[in-house]
Amino acid sequence: MDIGVIGTGNMGSMLIEALIETKAVTPAQFRITNRTPEKAAKLANKYPGIQVKNIENTILESDLILLCVKPLEMHGILEKAGGAFRNDQCLVSITSPVTVGQLATMVPCSCARAIPSITNRAAAGAVLLTFGSQCTSEWQGKLKTLFSKISTPVEVDQQITRVASDLVSCGPAFFSFLAQKMIEGAVNKTKIDSDTACILTAEMLIGLGELLKQQIYTLPALQEKVTVKGGITGEGLKVLEKGTDGLFEKLFEATHEKFKEDTDAGGRAIRHTMIFRHLSVDSCFFFKFFSKKKHSAWAECFYLLMHVKNILSLFGPGASSVKSAAGGITWKPDSVSQFS
Repeated sequence: MDIGVIGTGNMGSMLIEALIETKAVTPAQFRITNRTPEKAAKLANKYPGIQVKNIENTILESDLILLCVKPLEMHGILEKAGGAFRNDQCLVSITSPVTVGQLATMVPCSCARAIPSITNRAAAGAVLLTFGSQCTSEWQGKLKTLFSKISTPVEVDQQITRVASDLVSCGPAFFSFLAQKMIEGAVNKTKIDSDTACILTAEMLIGLGELLKQQIYTLPALQEKVTVKGGITGEGLKVLEKGTDGLFEKLFEATHEKFKEDTDAGGRAIRHTMIFRHLSVDSCFFFKFFSKKKHSAWAECFYLLMHVKNILSLFGPGASSVKSAAGGITWKPDSVSQFS
């Protein structure tokens, strides 16, 4: 199976490195492309056999395509290169704001989402999988097998995608931040130096992970085991309980607010792409004008006004569809609802 990777930033590069170093995939199986060619070339130099291509050839020469770019960049890439996809391929997005349903409106192949974690670099942690309704059972099996080489694949519903991603994908950054704050506090309040504090904290976290991995303790049982009544750990926990009251609720509110913002923006971009496909040539000028950021809502209103049945009736008795002068596509009044 040949794998194409569009986008070799942090996560794209991490997935390539993890899959090669666990021997799940050979370098020769990869076709990669990136907006900054030097980044792709760097990976090809590190792993001889990787082939650097343009976007179209990356798609054409691959069976599985991993789309590892920011949400707002996806619709432009797929609008430009979507015609290169075949029915027997599989497109996988690694970002949460773009749904598998939205991907399926732009390509003819199986679609899925796989949200990785930086922990996958060490062949640990989870990958969150969501499959589109048109994703074949064969591709579902192949994806589970592939990602099991570097993680524990967990299938999640769209409704909990964001919070699951917060725990799995963002979680390492959150806990790294907390660990660094713990180290800073120790250095500021005691005579321990930063290097020693870092070593001790890292070893503690590794040991904690092993206890959980081997299922020796659960998190509550571990806390109870360490906390002696009237002891020092208990005094520290009192401070943490007071300082973290409502903290993580605010954290999830912030991540979900950003998620909604990105989801809305990505949805608008895809809707506008599909709308433009259906517009007649005479209408394109007005749509382009209204599609400017501050007028994006007007763009959709303009499109709807152009095509509702009551307006269509002005052009002739029984008119219920319009044939696009641009692409020969017949538009019917209910064809927008699937993108909302």
